[in-house]
Amino acid sequence: MNHGPTLVIHGGAGLMIRKNFPLEEQRKYLDALDESLRAGNAILLAGGSSIDAVETAVRVLEDCPLFNAGKGSVFTIGGKNELEASIMIGTKIHPAGACTLLHTVKNPISLAKTILLDPKNPHVFLGGEEAEKYAKTNGLEIVDPGYFWTKSRWEQHKRRLEKGKGISLAFEDSINLPSLRSKNDNFDYYPKGTVGAVAVDINGIIASATSTGGLTNKKDGRIGDTPLIACGTWADNETCGVSGTGDGEFFIRYGIAQDVAARMKYLGENVSQAASTVIENVKKVGGEAGVIVLDKYGNVAMPFNSLGMYRGYIRTFEGVPHMAIFDEMTN
Repeated sequence: MNHGPTLVIHGGAGLMIRKNFPLEEQRKYLDALDESLRAGNAILLAGGSSIDAVETAVRVLEDCPLFNAGKGSVFTIGGKNELEASIMIGTKIHPAGACTLLHTVKNPISLAKTILLDPKNPHVFLGGEEAEKYAKTNGLEIVDPGYFWTKSRWEQHKRRLEKGKGISLAFEDSINLPSLRSKNDNFDYYPKGTVGAVAVDINGIIASATSTGGLTNKKDGRIGDTPLIACGTWADNETCGVSGTGDGEFFIRYGIAQDVAARMKYLGENVSQAASTVIENVKKVGGEAGVIVLDKYGNVAMPFNSLGMYRGYIRTFEGVPHMAIFDEMTN
């Protein structure tokens, strides 16, 4: 069955403790997901391209301080916001654009898209000051670094410093998350999520996009999986589009986004089988992860091995957003 143009999004996976998450706060996140879905779907409904749809959907989440991307980005251990993003189209030559180590580009996903579409640019990946110069030259919105400061993220940064901890990747790799959750429901959650979107348009073309502020108190200069094609982002019309969230080092080491597509291509698995198996395999090696996956027929999968993942999808022929944080979907 072909479901037609479809958009699926996520706002990050992690340790959301349901009983410590008031319903009115949950509603704020669901409303933001709803806004993102409707904005991206408007592009698809008008016959627009999947790349425009995912850019639009992700920009809404980047502009929302609730999510760890754009305005809501976390701080490095040095007290900076360092943003990154990537975008990809699923056609045969796999066009892609990516950027990292950004401090002044308001919407990194738009820079990634510009890198992809610019006929004068031969590169897939730009970073740091040169990427920001490129963004300014191409008319993208540049902001003062203070734009990304938010009280909640700054307090998370300070709490981590007061505990004498940066981000310990050895800790992230070895921690027994299920055991820890069962013993301590007040486990201090530090965002390591992303935002992302995958869409298929009326022409059956898939596009994927991912954007993030990274890990709370990551080392300055750390680059995660989000801007790395095949790790945090992948798109292939013949298999699927993928955007990931969770422990970035696992996504890098295991090439998670492309792994989902590879299982579909070489093992003949469907979207749900491939996505669920990959996420289960990440769990077996100690990683916390979630992915959103979409094929050219509009089949959706959104598995995760954390306590929750902000996520949702909309099919253009229905026009009804479906969102969830925990197990049950809502609209």
